[in-house]
Amino acid sequence: MTNENMKSVADISLDRKGLFREETFTDLKAGSIQVLTPVKEDGSVDDSREPLFMGEAHLMSPSGPLPVRCEIDAKNLTEALDKFPQAVNVAVDRMIEQARDMQRQEEGRIITPDGLGGGSKIIR
Repeated sequence: MTNENMKSVADISLDRKGLFREETFTDLKAGSIQVLTPVKEDGSVDDSREPLFMGEAHLMSPSGPLPVRCEIDAKNLTEALDKFPQAVNVAVDRMIEQARDMQRQEEGRIITPDGLGGGSKIIR
């Protein structure tokens, strides 16, 4: 990437019409729900936009805790709490499928000896 294509730090700015206030709710056990409340640039609530809800849980794996983040389709915190388990399950299923796809792609690679450099060449 050339310098012409790179933004300088001075050129970075926040979208004043796309601001959100973040609040996190947790039971300190199963996970947390982050509520992103749309706000105007003066900090007041922007009622013309809907809040966003993000769930997070940590599952234990042989390698340690595995963070799972998911969007929760909800209108309020109560609804987000009710939908939290299903949203996490969908995110976990998606992660498992992505891992299986990656494994299938890895298994599909053929490694052949490289007669020129003594190394190996990967053919896809």
